[in-house]
Amino acid sequence: MNAALKVLSPGLRTTIQDGGRRGYRRFGVPVSGALDRDGLALANALVGNDPATAGIEVLVLGPTLELLGEGARIAAVGAHLVIGERPLPAGQSGRLVRGSRLLVKPDGGLVSYLAVEGGFDLPPVLGSLSTYAQGGFGGLDGRALAEGDLLPLRGENAPERPEMRLAAEHETHAGQPIRVVLGPQDDYFSEAAIDTFLSATYRISPQADRMGFRLDGPKLEHSKGSNIVSDGTVEGSVQVPGSGLPIVLLADAQTTGGYPKIATVISADVPLLARRPPGSTVRFAAVSQQHAEAIRREHAASLAAAIAAIRPLTAAPVPAGEALYSANLVSGVASALD
Repeated sequence: MNAALKVLSPGLRTTIQDGGRRGYRRFGVPVSGALDRDGLALANALVGNDPATAGIEVLVLGPTLELLGEGARIAAVGAHLVIGERPLPAGQSGRLVRGSRLLVKPDGGLVSYLAVEGGFDLPPVLGSLSTYAQGGFGGLDGRALAEGDLLPLRGENAPERPEMRLAAEHETHAGQPIRVVLGPQDDYFSEAAIDTFLSATYRISPQADRMGFRLDGPKLEHSKGSNIVSDGTVEGSVQVPGSGLPIVLLADAQTTGGYPKIATVISADVPLLARRPPGSTVRFAAVSQQHAEAIRREHAASLAAAIAAIRPLTAAPVPAGEALYSANLVSGVASALD
């Protein structure tokens, strides 16, 4: 039997996710993929994978896994690990041996990632391993993981080499306002509603999942009614239905919708929002489209720098200008964020 991770306990809504399923929205297929693509990219970099390689996405409560195979290298971002009785901090790689039991313990955010060197030996659907549970495809049988599942690994045995660590923690930026570009239907709201949206504090409802976050707080007044002719949505679209309470669409959301969209969360801030668990607060700040594009470039450069700064746990400092990771890995970050 090939090496595999056996699911002893699945946790809560634990799925296989990668960089997403691109190019099929016109057919009604969401991109899906990691809610926090930064976290997935960093976890993958720690074990030497490309940024968008499929990993295990954990929501709130982590799984317990057992290695069936000779050895495997793993790393988590957003969660620390317990291997047997040995703790492994978040942002640090480690090696499993045959029979190792691994517990993933999220560090307080909504979402965290476990990457395995080489990734998972699962069949892609429409070019991606991402699980789209509403459609029943991708990942492992198109569903969340369940007790007894076997996740086959591409690598038979992780080679011996120094373990790696992030140079800095993966920050949640919990107090930072989430930046948005107003529109495309901000004209469907009163001026007072837009002022409220940009000044109020909202709270993420317990009705939060991979499709979107419902927000509790001040209601927003429509000026032209709460329905439009259905048009396209994107990850980050902020719809406002007849209740007046915003809904921020995320990775698994529908590709079209009939509620007016007051704003769109900029791409650089979607991962920041996705890390916040139900009950946490959200504030919004408006930026121009040009500013959003500049922030995106800065964000991609910052993530690439974080990957380039990864260092061995027990090794002499790397000489200035000498990269641990290939240029292909670092340059792959921008495409992984698209």
